Amino acid sequence: MRAAASRPRGFTLIEVMVALVVMAIMSLIAWQGVDGIVRTRDANQVRLEQTLRLETVMAQWEQDLAALQESTAAPALTCDGQSVRMTRATDGGLQVVAWSLRPGTPGQTWQRWASPPTLTTGGLQDAWLRTQQFQGNEPGQLKAVTGIDSWQVYFFQGNAWANCQSTGDVNGSVATAAATGAALPTSSAASPAAAAPAAAIGTTLGGAQRQALPAGVRLVLAFAPGSGLAGSIVRDVRIAP
Repeated sequence: MRAAASRPRGFTLIEVMVALVVMAIMSLIAWQGVDGIVRTRDANQVRLEQTLRLETVMAQWEQDLAALQESTAAPALTCDGQSVRMTRATDGGLQVVAWSLRPGTPGQTWQRWASPPTLTTGGLQDAWLRTQQFQGNEPGQLKAVTGIDSWQVYFFQGNAWANCQSTGDVNGSVATAAATGAALPTSSAASPAAAAPAAAIGTTLGGAQRQALPAGVRLVLAFAPGSGLAGSIVRDVRIAP
């Protein structure tokens, strides 16, 4: 008697279902791993961009302070707690730069505004007066860094750091010359080549007294929670005599 031919045995429904469940679990685990890698990469990329942005802004802050230019038309450096205004030398003359902290989300926004370079006393004075009326949304305002919780600016004078709002040392030679009506000489913390266009600005501000430039400026920026940056950053800049 011939043996009955054996039939190929397939998978049962239960085996197929078990295999599908195992594959689904493995796919879920693999997806979670890939998703974690992508999220980490994106977070690192954002943090890197924020760090590079911050370093670029810090370099601009230091460059502005390095190019400070004293003149008879506008103060070289003032600070009122909300903004830091300075007059700096550029290739095209003098310009007014204002750094200020404005409301934002999350935290506050550190902004920079710079006037066009000018070779006239009137142009420089007009730019300086404009910075005293800023609301934060004027044309030319650059949002330098977001997510700032607070900032502090200190001047180094008298062998000590002091809040910029409490420093009131007056440059005696400047005050005397202004009171007598004599033309005030310009002196620069920048290079002589950059300061050359400033010689065209030389009229006297009658009776105006000007604060002596500090030997250094310290900036302290504290970052707000959720900004992507933690803690605070301290940057000291030496002001050349």
